[in-house]
Amino acid sequence: MASIHTDSAPVGNPQAAGIIYVQGVPTPETRLTLGGAISVSPMAIGTWAWGDPVWNYKPEMFDDIAATWDTLQAEHSGINFFDTAEVYGKGESENIIGRLLKKNRQEGKPLPIIATKFIPYPWKWSYPSSLLGALKGSIERLGVDVVDLYQIHGPIHLRSIEVVADALAEAVKLGLVKSVGVSNYSIDQMVRMHAALAKHGIQLATNQVEFSLLRRYPETSGMIAKCHELGVAVLAYSPLGMGRLTGKYTAENPPPSGRRFSNYPMTELTPLLAVIEKIAKEHDVPMSAVALNYTIAKGAIPLGGARNPDQARQNVKAFGWRLSDKEVEELDGVALIGDKGMFWQHG
Repeated sequence: MASIHTDSAPVGNPQAAGIIYVQGVPTPETRLTLGGAISVSPMAIGTWAWGDPVWNYKPEMFDDIAATWDTLQAEHSGINFFDTAEVYGKGESENIIGRLLKKNRQEGKPLPIIATKFIPYPWKWSYPSSLLGALKGSIERLGVDVVDLYQIHGPIHLRSIEVVADALAEAVKLGLVKSVGVSNYSIDQMVRMHAALAKHGIQLATNQVEFSLLRRYPETSGMIAKCHELGVAVLAYSPLGMGRLTGKYTAENPPPSGRRFSNYPMTELTPLLAVIEKIAKEHDVPMSAVALNYTIAKGAIPLGGARNPDQARQNVKAFGWRLSDKEVEELDGVALIGDKGMFWQHG
């Protein structure tokens, strides 16, 4: 692992943020520090599919999710970090995690780190009350007293970044959250949020963006480098391209409709998938492990989805090895750059 690389100490003192990305081999024992406040594994489990109809969730699927949760702890996977949002399943994802946290308490098991998000719809005009009200709803659904990491889900708020930063700072001061982050912010937006929080003595912990072999834009735009400079960890959502990079889907068997991020026709991904498959065979790991290891090698924390124990075990196989520079270069040569969006994905 490596500490943050920076020639000077910008406002917010990024050195105090701790180690925010892995430089060596990621292992189950590796821990990173977000916002100088929470210690997390170098991979998280993204839980959008837990309770959301976009992923065809049905209540009878809860048992598989519970088994996934238990597998990650019973088999000492090293993963202690789960990411959700108030908007996932209109709160159902948080409800599910709340049930699982309650089960941990009853069984005397440690509680993992939980991140969730506030959706700042443009009509949410009153700050800090809009944010604090939503946060208290998340706290109730999760069944916790404090949220480990609270993130702004996207840069769609009409109020200024500074106003939103003041609301996040209020949540910290009230003891409702341990650390705060943003998602889908551009470099300029992230820098503004970092500076606004620093005036309250708070380190911006994270910027969560779509980053994968199907969207290298956060790297090629300089986002990842700027985040590291400021002590902001990069959380990579959809690191498996919503299933497209796992080997499960082909041109003849495409993903279900509705998986909108990196929604490329599978025929366009044939060269990339061939390289992923080759490297996976050389390391004796699933294709998904190669895609996840790639995001770690680039300085991000991937949020890999898992809806059953087998998917969880496949994700964990990204630990214990690291892509060589030559392999990263080979993958870069066939990966897609992607782009930003006008409304949601600014970063």
